[in-house]
Amino acid sequence: MTLLCASTAFVLAIVLPIVAVIVGAFVGLFVDRAYQNKKRSDAKQAANKMLEDAVNEVKEMRKTATREAREELAKERSAQEKELREKQAGISRSEQRIIQREETLDKKEQLLDKKSDDLDAQKATLAQKHAEADKLKAELAAANSKILEEIQRVAGMSKDEAKSQLIDAIRDEAKHDAAKMVRDIDAEAKEEADKRAQKIVALAVQRCAVDHSSEITVSTVALPNDEMKGRIIGREGRNIRALETATGCDLIIDDTPEAVVLSCFDPIRREVARIALEKLISDGRIHPGRIEDLVEKAQKEVDVKIKEAGENAMYETGVFGLNPELAKILGRLRFRTSYGQNVLRHSIEASHLAGIMAAELGANVPLCKRAGLLHDIGKALDHELEGTHVSIGVDVAKKYKESKEVIHCIAAHHNDVDPETIEAVIVQCADAISGARPGARRESLDNYVKRLEKLEEIANGFEGVEKSFAVQAGREIRIIVKPEVVDDVQAMYMSKEIAKQIEQDMQYPGQIKVNVIRETRAVEYAK
Repeated sequence: MTLLCASTAFVLAIVLPIVAVIVGAFVGLFVDRAYQNKKRSDAKQAANKMLEDAVNEVKEMRKTATREAREELAKERSAQEKELREKQAGISRSEQRIIQREETLDKKEQLLDKKSDDLDAQKATLAQKHAEADKLKAELAAANSKILEEIQRVAGMSKDEAKSQLIDAIRDEAKHDAAKMVRDIDAEAKEEADKRAQKIVALAVQRCAVDHSSEITVSTVALPNDEMKGRIIGREGRNIRALETATGCDLIIDDTPEAVVLSCFDPIRREVARIALEKLISDGRIHPGRIEDLVEKAQKEVDVKIKEAGENAMYETGVFGLNPELAKILGRLRFRTSYGQNVLRHSIEASHLAGIMAAELGANVPLCKRAGLLHDIGKALDHELEGTHVSIGVDVAKKYKESKEVIHCIAAHHNDVDPETIEAVIVQCADAISGARPGARRESLDNYVKRLEKLEEIANGFEGVEKSFAVQAGREIRIIVKPEVVDDVQAMYMSKEIAKQIEQDMQYPGQIKVNVIRETRAVEYAK
């Protein structure tokens, strides 16, 4: 019993766990299947819901797309209808214009038809008038022939004689009318030209203000005392002879207190002599050997001054690129005068004036300034070379490779050749303005008197002149004519002819005004 109980307990101890495991496995499997079934059911429900949502969303999108498509279609249809209406309106307007144009053409056609009919009527009338005119011409010719025969019989003149008198009368009348027309045109042209010229010249003169020095052919050297005169002369005059030989100048030692006069036609030699004499007076050692040394030093100083003067003139006028030798020749004009006017200052002023006028007239400004500066370059060498300063200046400009335009301006500034460019005319004007301005030049009394006499002589040589007077220092000639011999038209012609004669026979700076005066007085006495 005890063994049985023990074996039963042993069996139960082994079987019960196995049974528990099997039961647990079955229970777990059942639970897992239940869970899987539930999970599958939930998934199916979720899928069904998603499918339903998707279907609903697609339906909504379809509705939206359909609505938008309908709206877009409506807009497109509205736009097309509007465009169609506009095209129809345009077609209507075009049709209206065509109709109006056709109506206008019809009216013009009717008008042309009417004008054509009128023209035909006028042609017929004109043909009739031509026939009448031909008939009248024939009658007039016959009447003229009879009248001419009667006139010839009464007047005792032939047809040719009468024609000659008639031609002369018509010629005189035509001359008179032409003179009036010329006078009116001249007056108008002169008024306009004077205004323009006065503006340009005034502007040029206002903008060009330079100083001028007045130099003549002698220089005066001050002495500290009169005793120095004897030392300058030296024993038996050896010092003064040595100084005159070395410089080429004449020393004039007279009774003038404390002064010695140097006389020489060459201004550069005179300047060398002046500097050398001043150095001798300052040094106190005056003898032939010392004179030669100081004259040589003075010559070098003058050469330096000449070079500086040429360079300063180039800088002042803005003219650059001159040959160095040509610049030195230009500097020599510092010691050259013409009618008391310093030629270098005159050239600088002419350069400024030419540049200003060229700028106003639209000409070549650098060319005018260069030609104005060099136009009198020949005066620097006219003591050494043969020929006029114009021909010498042209040769010098050619030698130093100046342009053809500059050479032409130099050659034409005194009308030695006719000016062919506006720049040449401008240089002429600048030269005349600089030389003719008040106080620029002076002339000797003899030359002044001769010029006035020549003016009056030219004026008195014309028929009908009663008296003539040169006034305003020869700048104007006033001519009184006989009124019974010279009429107003002839007076105008006479002023032109006298001006031409003065231009041909005289040389003068600036211009001369020819003023012809005609006066008629009627006098009667009441008794």
